[in-house]
This record gives sequence, C-alpha cells and structure tokens, in this order.
Amino acid sequence: MPLTDTAVRNARPGARPLKLSDGGGMFLLVTPSGGKWWRLAYRFDSRQKQLSLGTYPDTGLKEARERRDAARKLLAEGIDPGARRKAARVVERAVVENTFEAVAREWLEKFSPGWAPAYAAKIHQRLKNDLLPWLGTRPVGEISAPDLLAVLRRIEVRGAVNTAHQAKQTCGQIIRYAVAIGKASRDPSGDLKGALPPAKTRHFAAIIEPPAVGELLRAMDGFKGTFVVQCALRLAPLFFCRPRNLPCLVTPKPPARPTSPVGRATPASRDSTSRAEWPPAPLPARRSVRFRTIPAPR
Repeated sequence: MPLTDTAVRNARPGARPLKLSDGGGMFLLVTPSGGKWWRLAYRFDSRQKQLSLGTYPDTGLKEARERRDAARKLLAEGIDPGARRKAARVVERAVVENTFEAVAREWLEKFSPGWAPAYAAKIHQRLKNDLLPWLGTRPVGEISAPDLLAVLRRIEVRGAVNTAHQAKQTCGQIIRYAVAIGKASRDPSGDLKGALPPAKTRHFAAIIEPPAVGELLRAMDGFKGTFVVQCALRLAPLFFCRPRNLPCLVTPKPPARPTSPVGRATPASRDSTSRAEWPPAPLPARRSVRFRTIPAPR
C-alpha cells in the first residue's frame, strides 16, 4: 500500500530500524535515532543493491517518488543508477580540482616559499583582484586565448597596461604548470603575443645642473635614518657605483671569496676610507659594521 504524507510524518522510531514500503522498490527507513531515509531496493547484474533517494523532511514523498521513477528508467536502459551517481561525483570532484583557482593555489603552495615576501604578496594580490574573480571557477584546461584576453582587457581599460602584461605572465606560469601535471593540454597565453599594447616606460631625467646636484648631496648628507643607510649615502658619491653594489662596501661580515659580481670589492679612495670612522661613537658589538676595501694598485 502506497505511503501518505501523514503516515510518513507520524512514523515513530522503534528499538530496531523500521521499513515502510511505498511500492516500486522504494521504502522509508526509520532509524532508532529518529532519522528518516528514502531508499530504493533494486537488482542489477544479479546483485541486490540500494540507492539513497534523500532524507525526510528535506526530500518529500512526491520528490522521492520522482527520483525512484528516474532510477527505474535507468535500470530499464541497462544502466546502474548507483554506479552512475558515483561516476557523476567523480567527474564533479575532478572539475572542482581542475579549476583555475585550485591549480593556482597548488602552484602558489609549491613555488611561493622560494619567493621574496614582497613578490609573493604582489602575486597573491594580482590573483585575488584581477584573475580569480573571472577565471577562478573555470576548468583550467578549457581556458582559451579569447577568454584570457577578455580578462586582460579589463585590466587594460583602467590604464594598468603594465599590470595586464604581468597578469598575462602569471596566467601563463599557472597554465604551464597545469600542463605539466596533466590538467591542461596547452598554454593559450602564448597566442596573445601582440594582443596588448606595449607598456610605457617612464624614464627619470638625470640631474646635470650643479645647483641641483648640490641639493641632492645635501639631502643625502642630512639623512637621519639607520646608520648603514647613512654610510651608504655618504659613500655613494665617492664611488659612483650602482646602488646594488653598495652592499659589498658596507656589510656585517665580508665574504672570504666573492662569487658573484655583486660581491666584488670596489677600490676605495682615501676620502672614503676616512669615512669609515664616522661617527666617532662606536656601535654595539652586535650591530658593528665593517668596511671592506682594497688599496688602489700602485
């Protein structure tokens, strides 16, 4: 006898699980804890199986019957409804794991530990603001060149052309990683060569007027920051070297053997070696600074 809404609602749990049949293999399972589960009993390939149709009251009697009829239709076509549901879950899980956001987070987790904190923060911000809102839920293997260009155009129209180029580079790195781990077939960012206008480089004019040079030197001499930076600013006009080469002049412990161009010592003038005694008061031992110099060739 088919069930009614009243019979389902008034079903009470007992000491053992209670089955209330509705016909067509569907029944309501009432557990001792009070739970009510819709089940479909069926046979497939000479094996007895059960399929969950939902829980009451989230799934009402009418909806449970509709799910039963759909499952019985699959059985009539020779398809196991339980196996089909499991396959659909696997596909759904694979889609979630293969999204651009999932691959991007995996890529970040793998490579960001070797980055400088400032660079890592910049990549995180770029993904959060410019890429994930538009590409995050897309399967990474289905992103095409037009899809990627549409996202980059959003960045370009606000005047951030250089950021658009950087975002394109980041997307390319993520999708190439997806290709390497088998979640994408190719990187579409290479097809966008020439699609974005070139970024405008802003050059700063050099100071060539003597009064302006004097103002710069006075500003450098009057800097009140840390001791190491004060020394670097006072030594820079004496060596005329690149800023990245100054650390080889002011360093806590000079390396025994420089191995890179940055670490090569620069010949020091007599005026610069006299600056090493500035200021007269010595610093604490834990913050002592030593100057590495080599005499000029005779």
